[in-house]
Amino acid sequence: MSGFEEIGIAGPDHLRDALTNCSDPLQAIEDFQSENGILLPTLQPALPLLDLHDIRRLEFHQTIMEELEKKLVEKTNEIAASSEKERYKKIEDLLTKCFPLVKVKTIQPTVMAIMKCLPKIPEKYLTTILEDKELYSATPIEVKRQIWERNPTLFGDEVSPLLNNYVKEKEAILFGRDSINSHMFYSIPPKTRRQSKHVRDLSHMVGTSLQLYDMVIRFLKTLFVRSRNAHYCTLRAEILMSLHDSEVSEICSQDPCHKFTWCLDACIRDRQVEDKKAKELQGFLDGVKRGREGVLGDFSMILCDPFAIHTLATSIIKLMSHQVSSEKLPRQSSELLLLLRMLVLGLGAWDMLDTQHYKESKLDNDIILKFLPCLMSLLVDDHIRIINRKLNEATPSALPKDIPTYLLKTIRKSRTASTLTLYYVLHVTRLRNKEALTRILPKVVRTEGDLTWDDNFLHPFTSQLIGMSDDFSSEEFCSLVFDSFLLKSVTRENVARHTLRLVEYIFQKLPA
Repeated sequence: MSGFEEIGIAGPDHLRDALTNCSDPLQAIEDFQSENGILLPTLQPALPLLDLHDIRRLEFHQTIMEELEKKLVEKTNEIAASSEKERYKKIEDLLTKCFPLVKVKTIQPTVMAIMKCLPKIPEKYLTTILEDKELYSATPIEVKRQIWERNPTLFGDEVSPLLNNYVKEKEAILFGRDSINSHMFYSIPPKTRRQSKHVRDLSHMVGTSLQLYDMVIRFLKTLFVRSRNAHYCTLRAEILMSLHDSEVSEICSQDPCHKFTWCLDACIRDRQVEDKKAKELQGFLDGVKRGREGVLGDFSMILCDPFAIHTLATSIIKLMSHQVSSEKLPRQSSELLLLLRMLVLGLGAWDMLDTQHYKESKLDNDIILKFLPCLMSLLVDDHIRIINRKLNEATPSALPKDIPTYLLKTIRKSRTASTLTLYYVLHVTRLRNKEALTRILPKVVRTEGDLTWDDNFLHPFTSQLIGMSDDFSSEEFCSLVFDSFLLKSVTRENVARHTLRLVEYIFQKLPA
């Protein structure tokens, strides 16, 4: 049944019966046309004129339909936008009259446009759409959102491919040829990252629905706990900031992480955490109220975003270099301790979400009083080496060649120590400090959680090595990078891929 008969209009069934039971089919067709055509007395005389111009009645009726559809949709939108009390009742009455025709292709867009104007579509209509796959696929996203709110499983099925493809896209960038040097993974501005198709599609699916947004956040937390893949943490922040960019106040005003994420996003954009921003972030962390400790889990997930970890760890190494210049110990810098606090919270995100124990861990005194001074001693040695070079006093033997034993022990059991040591490696590689790199690189093969072999470290490290391509003409430097480091774990697929990516760019410099 087409739906015409249901609302009292003669449709295909009526025409079939008329042709089956008549003696003159041509007369039956003519009667059907005159009874069901556009019954305007002023229009009748014009029809023969259209016939003379070889304009088919179908074409004429389609034109009229399109014009009427346009007028009806405009009027419906006007009613929906008005402040009239009964506006949604009027639209619902209109929907009741036209919904039986929803499967008629020519009328379907009009029915869907009317449904889009209703903030709450009656359940029976949504059920009808859900039961028909073809109808569901033709439904606009504004209507689908209301279906998804009532069917979380269906929404999960729709969202899942986007989440998977987002992670694949991030992994492709980590291995991609066009992501080295100036286009390095961590150099992509946050606003550019949020323009990716998957983030935009996800934001569009959520729209202004707080319920759908909460579902997405729950999916991301579940996937992060299952896989430990920190790219889901990046997406947690990116979708919120994408909605922020679109000024979706219905969601941003309700998410307690909004201002924290916004502030951190500015730090990631500037590639450093300034003192003022650090104190602002501290205010949010200290402001977590009793009974709402779960917010700390969200904060930790946002801080676990590799871009946030990169910004925090880089800022800590910069601050430590400044402490060396001003001859102060790490514990004397409140800003450094605050950055360390946020780094620890980010690195502990998985444990917090997995155990659902939403309590911030206290900073380990040994990290502050023993490990950081050990790491700072390496920066001091680098600083002395630079001064010696300026004074033309090549005295490498005057500097210790061994790494402090406590540092090596700590990086094998502490994720925080491992992360900071690896960022010290990135720091000296960026400065092309071969002496410092020769000293530290073979010692970081073993770290807690095998962080050394994580893509988030290997990508920027190999990208910086590509910038040192001329140094690979030295057998000694090749032995350091390949024999003493990369080849130690080349059996891992990702390490092999990063190694091959490096070789692809520097092979012409390698010794025969």
